[in-house]
Amino acid sequence: MGKLAVVTGASGGIGLELCRILAAEGYDLVISARSKDKLEEIGSELSSNHQVTVTMVAVDLADAKSREELFELTPDVPDVLVNNAGFGDYGMFSECDWEKQEQMIKLNDLALTHITRLYLPGMIAKGNGRILNIASVASFQPGPLMSVYYASKAYVLSFSEALSVELKGSGITVTAVCPGPVNTGFAAAANAESVNLFKKNSGADAKDVAEFAYRKMMKGKAVAIHGVKYKIALFFVKILPRGLVRNLIYRIQRSRTKQ
Repeated sequence: MGKLAVVTGASGGIGLELCRILAAEGYDLVISARSKDKLEEIGSELSSNHQVTVTMVAVDLADAKSREELFELTPDVPDVLVNNAGFGDYGMFSECDWEKQEQMIKLNDLALTHITRLYLPGMIAKGNGRILNIASVASFQPGPLMSVYYASKAYVLSFSEALSVELKGSGITVTAVCPGPVNTGFAAAANAESVNLFKKNSGADAKDVAEFAYRKMMKGKAVAIHGVKYKIALFFVKILPRGLVRNLIYRIQRSRTKQ
């Protein structure tokens, strides 16, 4: 029997790079994203370069029936589950597009939780498996001007840490990887391209983050923070007064590049 990995949000960024790593390691793949064309392109690349089987599921995972379809189309119990699908949004909460916020919560949190619940019993029965949840350094503090996104990632971190304890001794590990800004399509989707924090080429390389995430997942680390500067910053987040932290984050998020 070969190894099998399921990856959501596989059409670009960290998700795509993780697919490439897993394929190179000999995993057959079930990959999911909304774009059928992108999935077919990626599936062709992975299968031809690494001689692995790739199942492509083009669905919107914010929808519960689509999550069940992904599960039903998975040919076996996965050895690896990567919950990468998600997005953000920038702006005052009082002025935001509510439908976008609702979809964000559904995809970043509800979908991740539901998909994990669908696959986890089979992984436990098999007695082996790894779950990788893409969280963020945003998980550790409130984020004025990206309030729902930061809160959604706090959920991912908390949920992952709790599961990592529940699953001790089961053969299943859960890893929450927490990168800072990454050079992907995230900023454009979040309407945050003019924000200094997300300016082009200021973030980490998606391939580097994916390689880091894969290593930490294989080691079974519960929480993995990418980048020394973020480890240092989060140390101070823990010891500084909460009020000071939230106001600092607001100032950082408010700063924009000059047009």
